[in-house]
Amino acid sequence: MPHAFKDRIAAYTARVNAGLDAALPLATRNPQRLHDAMRYAVLNGGKRVRPLLVYAAGECLSVEPELLDTPAVAIELIHAFSLVHDDLPAMDDDDLRRGKPTVHKQYDEATAILAADALQPLAFLVLANVDGAPDGAAIELVRLITAACGSIGMTGGQSIDLAAEGTALSTDELEHMYALKTGALIHASIVSACFLSNNLPAGNAAALDRFGRSIGIAFQIKDDILDVEGETEVIGKPAGSDASLNKATYPALFGVAASRARCDELLAEALDDLSQIGASAAPLEWLARYIVERGQ
Repeated sequence: MPHAFKDRIAAYTARVNAGLDAALPLATRNPQRLHDAMRYAVLNGGKRVRPLLVYAAGECLSVEPELLDTPAVAIELIHAFSLVHDDLPAMDDDDLRRGKPTVHKQYDEATAILAADALQPLAFLVLANVDGAPDGAAIELVRLITAACGSIGMTGGQSIDLAAEGTALSTDELEHMYALKTGALIHASIVSACFLSNNLPAGNAAALDRFGRSIGIAFQIKDDILDVEGETEVIGKPAGSDASLNKATYPALFGVAASRARCDELLAEALDDLSQIGASAAPLEWLARYIVERGQ
């Protein structure tokens, strides 16, 4: 196996894409327009960062990829559902996602809502069918991911985000929103591998828990920076959309320099947690640096 995790990204991406394709209903199956929209929402590109975090954490804990496929696919389905809703006119009203028309632009608003609504339960159907996992793992994965995408996770974070438009949040308030809106699903991606490990030292589980929380917040701050400094053709969605919506973001409230400094601080905390695990955490270290340094 090559030493650098980046050498395995293409294989892991192909692996999760195949799993997503198999999980999604065929576009030829009725209702065809709904199924076509679901496939469009999921199979239209993307870096697959969350599934890659699942596989990287699995490598760290010596979990076989066949077991990791289930949370990797389920979490990406949840992520896709959230993007379709985020892009709707009632939310961020975006026309582009991953360089292509958003689902409500490609189809219509009602179809987009229904496609996202169908992707969420499909994720839990995938989780329920995990095969070969340790006893109780399926239930623990459902608990983890349900919390990550509900009102005390991603959905709650989006609610806070919408309510905070045009307001000034403290750093603690802003990071709490980020921890829910973005961090919860990233944290779940990392921790999911813990439930699939047959021999997990308690110290490693705690270190991965802390790592996931730090890198989840760093991911959103970096997204904020890219919204300010990136180009639409590169980031795949309209640049400057946060400012146009008067969003409460790190760069808007504290400046780009402070945002970069906080990203670096969170990365240092995350890497310190990984150092407690040792050399097997190298895949997660590579991804953590990628998350903070992408676009530079």
